[in-house]
Amino acid sequence: MASDVDLDVRKLACPLPILRAKKSLSSMSSGQILKVVATDGGSPNDFVDFCSKTGNELLSSTEENGEFVFLIRRR
Repeated sequence: MASDVDLDVRKLACPLPILRAKKSLSSMSSGQILKVVATDGGSPNDFVDFCSKTGNELLSSTEENGEFVFLIRRR
């Protein structure tokens, strides 16, 4: 799935990946897709909680070689 905005937050620890994602989403239009690449081990749970609380849709959450990739659709 293609993303509209890519956000690289590798090597950043909580809460920075969520804060950067929130900032990116705020400048996007409804329906656009944000791709986030993170290395923080807590990111999968953090992004599930974040999307649940903000109403944004977590389209996918994958992990490969210690990197987590999230696709989030802006509400």
